[in-house]
Amino acid sequence: MSGNSLHREVSPYLLQHKDNPVNWLPWGPEAFARARAENRPILLSIGYAACHWCHVMAHESFENPETAAVMNRLFVNVKVDREERPDVDDVYMAALQALGQPGGWPLTMFLTPDGAPFWGGTYFPPEPRHGLPAFRDMLEQIATIYHDQAEDVRHNASAIGARLGRLAARRPGPVPSADTVAGAAARIAGVFDMERGGVRGAPKFPNAPLLALFDALASPGGPAIGRENGTEAARAALDRTLRRMAAGGIHDHLGGGFARYSVDADWLVPHFEKMLIDNAQLLPLYARAWARAGSAPHAAVFAEAAQGIMAWLAREMETGDGAFASSLDADSEGEEGLYYLWTADEIAAVLGADDAALFGRVYDIRPGGNFEGRAIPNRLAHPDPLSGEDEARLEAMAARLHERRWSRSHPGRDDKVLADWNGLMIAGLAEAGMIFDRPDQVARAARAFDAVLASHDRNGRLGHAARDGRLVWPGLLDDHAAMILAALALDQAEGGTARLARAESWAEVVMRHHMAEGGGWHMTADDAEVLPVRSRPGTDAAQPSGNGLMAQALARLALATGNPAYAEAARATIAAFGAEVDGNPFGVASLMVAALLLETADQVVVVGPAGDEATRALLRAAAASGRPLLDLRRIEPGAPLPAGHPAYGKGMADGRPTAYHCRGPRCGLPLHDPAALAAALAPEPVRS
Repeated sequence: MSGNSLHREVSPYLLQHKDNPVNWLPWGPEAFARARAENRPILLSIGYAACHWCHVMAHESFENPETAAVMNRLFVNVKVDREERPDVDDVYMAALQALGQPGGWPLTMFLTPDGAPFWGGTYFPPEPRHGLPAFRDMLEQIATIYHDQAEDVRHNASAIGARLGRLAARRPGPVPSADTVAGAAARIAGVFDMERGGVRGAPKFPNAPLLALFDALASPGGPAIGRENGTEAARAALDRTLRRMAAGGIHDHLGGGFARYSVDADWLVPHFEKMLIDNAQLLPLYARAWARAGSAPHAAVFAEAAQGIMAWLAREMETGDGAFASSLDADSEGEEGLYYLWTADEIAAVLGADDAALFGRVYDIRPGGNFEGRAIPNRLAHPDPLSGEDEARLEAMAARLHERRWSRSHPGRDDKVLADWNGLMIAGLAEAGMIFDRPDQVARAARAFDAVLASHDRNGRLGHAARDGRLVWPGLLDDHAAMILAALALDQAEGGTARLARAESWAEVVMRHHMAEGGGWHMTADDAEVLPVRSRPGTDAAQPSGNGLMAQALARLALATGNPAYAEAARATIAAFGAEVDGNPFGVASLMVAALLLETADQVVVVGPAGDEATRALLRAAAASGRPLLDLRRIEPGAPLPAGHPAYGKGMADGRPTAYHCRGPRCGLPLHDPAALAAALAPEPVRS
């Protein structure tokens, strides 16, 4: 039987390819059985719905009948959505890197019928270009090698397999101290561009896990260990990066939210896709930055960035049940970025000459544009707020332009619901809602949590991706870790909920199904599909590694419950990758944040009725500290805390809502005044 089988799938990315003349099969036993029966190699193509270069290769090659005929004649062709099956993508992206090639998407790998990779690459053009062979010619060569040089293929596959095994091995070491983490952060900050922010060079990615590490070090309550050890370097790198990103074209100044990355060193030209995962990580960073900025003029920049993400989320990313979609495409009407670009004449037609002049001066709208003849709105030349009157005018203009933009053909939306990405956004949204005193945002986070639970939970375990009633199950390490963090964040924001118990049950799932020999946790469960390598992810990429997330989740569970077993499990997770702190600190930022949580976190317990304004005022004061290394919770008067919690047995003093600030096993005196609590959480003097 032949023909394209993707019409039976629910992944938006796979459905983008359902009408290709390629005889695509989804990943699964049918594809491998056919490859074995017909003794043909597998062409594995991995991408995602918002990926621009995936679209380019599809248009150039997969929609071409002649190219498709070659693919169908020589290969069993398999399409994979990397967001739906990150476990598959992880294995074969590692295989590509084992071949000494840089990673990226579309990922194009050639496999034996038993799934062993023997060669691959990323994007291939239809004609020879930039040192890359023509795709059709390469297909003929690979097929010839497979059939005529079988021993070489087996040798190559075996060598890649051995290399994957070595890559999967991790170097254990001690749990780093706060001083060690700060020293590692200083090394990382040393490659940052202190003028433009971000890692030096281009393209520029937010590198959110690195920014989260800087945030932990630079925030009040972080280790006060002096300039020489990285605290000041982290603070400077974080501030510069957040401010320049907010000013750049990577930030959608009309609709809110951030694109995936910038193709240039100035944050001007985005790769226009907008991903839930990137914005999930940036939201709490900008919210905390605003809380710490106080009355500084640039505080408004941080507030706008955070509030813009929340507005974008509510307007464009909510699914019908309240969970969050995965991404918005880079392309519309077949052109990258078309939805977001303007000409000076278009701006003038909407705003009129006088307003267009002001908007154009501040947002870099000029004849000829700043990108391929059109303009990307940005404030790189005017990053700081203008006078109140001018900023109010600009805000009104941006609203009018956004209204006009909304009438354009929208980029496609990938509306599958990923448990890990949703978990991180729920956690960030709950925290931002607390910081900005936005109960509506906390409620939105709670609604999303309940939606993910409804669609992804099976007997206490989570699936990974859900759409149209289909669930990719069982879920991954990242899914459970991120949803634990979401449950804990909501527990902090709501108080007195049952979400803590849910978090503990998911931790038990991970301990039962994901434990790895040598420490840490496998990405896949012990009853999941067997892949060539069962990965143990400890290296951060665009999002924190699964082990980094789980270490943070365990550390926060230890703080919330006082249970030392969680702290020990967190330490064991970090130690499984401990040598990487010295060898490759850039890749283990999330694990280092977990180490800081274990050593330096503060706890605030507010005892008071949920609806009492004095209770809310104390909670607001704690949240407004902008501390990432803080466990904040509210309990009802008379409700017990776990016996191991440092505030165990404490209640309302003098019959009034009361806050207790704790570090380690000790708590301070009862506090009733929000200002006194804020002072207790203020920055400590830095030792020189």
